[in-house]
Amino acid sequence: MTSKPNVSAKMEILITGFGGQGIVLAGQIVGKAASLVDHKESTLTQSYGPEARGGACSAQVIISDGYIHFPYVRQPDILVCMSQGGFDKYAAMIKEASVLIVDQNLVNTGDAPCSRSFAIPATRMAEELGRKMMANIVMVGFFTAITQAISLDAARSTVSGSVPRGTEALNLTAFDKGHDFGLATLKGRRKKAEGKKGTSG
Repeated sequence: MTSKPNVSAKMEILITGFGGQGIVLAGQIVGKAASLVDHKESTLTQSYGPEARGGACSAQVIISDGYIHFPYVRQPDILVCMSQGGFDKYAAMIKEASVLIVDQNLVNTGDAPCSRSFAIPATRMAEELGRKMMANIVMVGFFTAITQAISLDAARSTVSGSVPRGTEALNLTAFDKGHDFGLATLKGRRKKAEGKKGTSG
């Protein structure tokens, strides 16, 4: 079944973490899926801290229906944090309507500065698959389910074409685990909201 992306006129996405987590690859997958498969306009800019591995790292992706005149994220509609340092640095940029996504074992959000906050044990799930380095792919799966910024078909095909040859099946398993966790999270929230409506009525 083909799912269509749910993208408004322009969406600003900021993915953060530390070097070695595959943050830039995650950004590349999102940007490529949007442009090459979903046929949107997209840009990717990236930045590294003083150390490539272990230092701060971020990928800024903009997806738009039309031309993108400024390629940098000013106020992210979606902030994905895979490190505490990334959250501490960028949380102040998000707005009330933003979506915040974090690796729950690595990031403590305290009182999240937005109403839509989601968490997944991405690193732990990757470790359970035997490849801690695939936490970024687990996160891309979760991101795809939660935000629908890119379509499922686009995300899976781009993951398959972006990872080292011979690891495609394992990475797609990691992606699917993250995606399934996202769908289950959304389903649980819907049930909770319906339960609240039932009790208030």
